[in-house]
Order: sequence, then structure tokens, then C-alpha cells
Amino acid sequence: MTKRGFRLRDSLKKMPERRLLLGLSLVVGALAGLAAVLLKCLIHWIQTLLQSAAGGGTLLLYVLLPGVGMMLSFLFCRYLIRDDIGHGVTKALHAVSTSESRIRPHNMWSSVLASSVTIGFGGSVGAEAPIVYTGAAIGSNVARYLGLSYRNMTILLGCGASAAVAGIFNAPLAGVLFTLEILLFNISMTSMMPLLLATVSATVVSSLLLGTDTPFHVALTPFSMRNIPFYVLLGLFCGGCSIYFIRMTLSLEDRIGKFRNPWLKWLCCAAGLGLLIWLFPPLYGEGYASLGDLLDGRELTLDGQTPLAFLSHGRWSVPVFFLLILLLKVFSMTLTNAGGGVGGTFGPTLFVGAIAGFFVARSLNLLLDGTSLTVPEQNFVLVGMAGLMAGVMQAPMTAIFLIAEISGGYELFLPLILTSTIAFGTTRMGETYSIYTKRLALRGELLTHDSDQAVLTLLKVEDMIENDFSTVRIDDTLGKMVETVSESSRNLFPVIDGKGRFQGYVSLEMIRKEMFRTDLYDKKHVYNYMLSAPEYVFVDEKMESVMRKFERTDAWNLPVVRHDRTYVGFVSKSKIFSAYRQELREVSQD
Repeated sequence: MTKRGFRLRDSLKKMPERRLLLGLSLVVGALAGLAAVLLKCLIHWIQTLLQSAAGGGTLLLYVLLPGVGMMLSFLFCRYLIRDDIGHGVTKALHAVSTSESRIRPHNMWSSVLASSVTIGFGGSVGAEAPIVYTGAAIGSNVARYLGLSYRNMTILLGCGASAAVAGIFNAPLAGVLFTLEILLFNISMTSMMPLLLATVSATVVSSLLLGTDTPFHVALTPFSMRNIPFYVLLGLFCGGCSIYFIRMTLSLEDRIGKFRNPWLKWLCCAAGLGLLIWLFPPLYGEGYASLGDLLDGRELTLDGQTPLAFLSHGRWSVPVFFLLILLLKVFSMTLTNAGGGVGGTFGPTLFVGAIAGFFVARSLNLLLDGTSLTVPEQNFVLVGMAGLMAGVMQAPMTAIFLIAEISGGYELFLPLILTSTIAFGTTRMGETYSIYTKRLALRGELLTHDSDQAVLTLLKVEDMIENDFSTVRIDDTLGKMVETVSESSRNLFPVIDGKGRFQGYVSLEMIRKEMFRTDLYDKKHVYNYMLSAPEYVFVDEKMESVMRKFERTDAWNLPVVRHDRTYVGFVSKSKIFSAYRQELREVSQD
């Protein structure tokens, strides 16, 4: 860094953090907006270049290219940056929960490069999660460069994430709601100002460079109250699809993750993805071209593109064909990510939601054929996107406003709210956590909107350990233990064996009456006074579990050991309470 750079950083550090935060939110928003524009342009450029080079080669385009993109991304991540950058939203959540909101600097550009190659070559994933991770990394590293506190670093991380969503969709309000519902667990009204400024900044940058058109053009039909029962049905269907989406994705990831050989895993994933895309061309890439056709009311023309093209001609075979696409999108997405590609579930969620809306609408129209009732298919495609997003991501407000903003479909506000709410409620009955948070929750690493739970997640046992207790050996005499007591300032003495393993403890009260009787110094030993600990605390144990042990035993101090029972120190309830109050002030201060 140059001397001028050091002077600039020093002068910025002298500013009050709250005032500095507002200015930095604009900068982070602009940078995240630029990153979103760059990602969109790179994907479009790669797709155009490959399609021009491939000419009319359907086999080459649909079967081979996605696997090539996955391989390039895999090599980039494995040998150049040497890091796993997939599942961007989950990674950002993990950084907030366990890494003090610190994200590696290379994530400010590596996710953009890897995901543009993956999607540009036809990987069946979305670009939104990688750009969210990129924006979060920009915010985190700007804050770390200036030495901001954990709370303000977390807010800037959220600014980058919300700006990335705003920039890629031209949807500032949805960007803020995404961060509030999914990423940040405890935001005050004052803290929302940086988020709003960041999303506005990103939207302005994106609009200046790419224009102000909405991503999707929809031929909407005016909303009719008599269609409310059908939107209720759509909400229930989206809820069921959301549970399927979450469970099948995580199950497939676990199964494919058992492959020991990464090259064999890539080969199997590339072959499987190529086959799926050859049979079902809408699974190629993000699938937004197919969404555009559905939203405009155009029928998909698949003649000459797939052996299953005949399914697009029959009355009932059309919804069956789209139902298969809905079910198989999870497979194509998971194969792309597991095979080395870098992409997210955000885009596939919108795609599956649109297919779900079309399937319900077309099926209802076939059933109601000959009656005066008709279901507007374009409306259902749009509302289905919100319904599945509300269920899979468990973020109904984000779903409602994102779909309204990216389509200009504010006249469908009532069905958007109704379907999203029902889909969210239906999903919650089967899945407590979203696709982003389920794995973190199972590992006990998830921050929630419950402040008490969030603070416990942030506290680490290793930071609470007190190791200034003087140890005694289990076979030491009373005389030797008295010598140890005379040199210690604590009244608890952990007892260890010859290998350093914790055996129990002796308190000062237990030996007070006999510690001055020299005639017992060689007759009694530590094991005559030792008590067993009511519970052990492990070094890597979650604080929530530790607190349950304190409540169960009513103890004020518990020993900390490694998994082989090697003694490490003690953890006290009073120190945890003190750290809890400090952490609560840190995350909740306005």
C-alpha cells in the first residue's frame, strides 16, 4: 500500500464509526452493483461466444459444454484459489455466525469468475448466490481494512449482500428484505439506513450500465377475486414442492459427496447433467429464456431439440413434461454444483416456482375446459416464483417484493401475498429451516432472529476457558497438595493422572480442617478428598449445550477437557454471563 493509502485509511479511522458507516455503505453498494453487472455481462458474453462457435451443434452445446464449464471451475477452485466457494449464501451466513463476519479477500472476485464460467457453459444453477457472496465479501473486507467492530463489519457484509441482490435484479427493496430475512439476525432501525443506501447505490450503478428495464416482461391478466381458491391451491402446491426441493437437494449432495475420487465425481456429474439437458433443454443454464416464454404466454417449441419433443404437442402431455422438468431441476442443479461448478439455488428456485405455477394453471385449465372459468397462466407463473421462493428460502417478504419489482406485477400483490404466505406456512410444517440454514442449524452454527439464541451461537467455549487453576496429581500426598494450595489464588484444584487426564477436583473447603495437621501429610492423599465433576465441557462444544449442562447440574464451574479427557481448564457460569451481556450489547446497540 502507498503512503497516500495509509494516510487515507488513518484519516477514515479517526471518523466516528456510525458516520463512516453511511459513507462506506454507498461505496460497498456501488462496488457490489459493479460486480453484479460484471457477472451478468460475463455470462452473456460466454454464452454468446459459445453458441456462435458451436453453430447448430445441439449435441455439443447441450451435452458437452456444461461438463467443460464444471471442469474449468473445478480446476480454478482446486488449484488456483484452493478454496470451496460454492453455496455462497450459506457461506455468508457461516461467516457471520462463526468467523466474526470475516470473508477471504479472494471471494471479492473468485465467485464472479467461477460462476460466470459455470453458467456461461450451461451449468444448471443460478448466479444470484455467488454474487451475494461476492457482495458480502466486499463489505467484509472494506470493514476489515478500516478495522471496524464486529457489529459494523456485519452490517457492511449485509450491505454488500443486499446491494448484490439489488444490482442483479434492479430491485432495491427486495435486496434489503433479503438481508433482513436471511442474513442478519438483529438489525435496528438505525442500522437499516446503510442497507437502504447500499441497495440504492447498487441499483443506480446497475441501471446506468444496463438500463432500467425489469428482468422479466409479463403479459398479465387483471386479477379476479374468483381465482383466489386457485391461488390457495398454488400456495399449497408450492409448499409441497419447497419441501421436496430442500430435502432432495441436501440428500443428493450427501450422496454425491461420498465419491472419494473427484475426477470420477466430475465425470458422473457431467454425464448425468448432459443427459438431463439433452432430454429436457429448459434445464440448460439458468433457464431464464424459458421463463420469458412462459411469462409472455408463448408455448415452448422443442421440435428438433429433444427426443421427448412429442410431449409438447399433447394436451395432458404438456403439463406432464413440465412436471418432469420441475422434479429434475433439483438433480441438474445439484449435479452442477457437486461436479465442480459454482452456482446457487436462488435462480433454480425461481425457475422451479415458475414451472410449478405453469403446471397448476395448465392442469386447472384442462380440468375446467368447457366451463366459464379460466386460470391466467402467466399470472400463475409469476406468483409461483414467489411461492416457491417463500418456501425454499423461508423468506416470504423477500419473495413478494422481489417478484413484484422484477416484473412490475404490483397489481398481483394480493395473490403474491396469499400464495407466498400459504407456501411459507406449508413448508414450515415440514421443514423448520431454509435450504440455506438447515446444515448450519444441524451443526449449531446458525444465528437466528432470537437474540438470546444468536448471542449463545456467537460465544465460543475456547474464549471462556480459565486455565489459572493449579493442578494436583491423583496420588499426591496431603502435604504436597498443601504446598500447591499455598501458591494458588483459586479455591478449586483439578485432579489429573499421569497422562494429564482429568479425574476430578478438590475444593479448599474440603481440606481446610486438615490442611494444618502435619501428622496427616503423608497418610492422606488427593484421592481421599477428590470429587467427580457433575459434567464435562468439551473444547469444541456449542455454548447452548454448555448452558444446558450448567442448568442441569446447578454448578458454577465445570471442567473443560478434550475428547480424550485431557484437562484444559474450567469454565464458569459467571464469566459466561458477563460475556453474554457484553456480546448482547455489541449486537444490539443502536
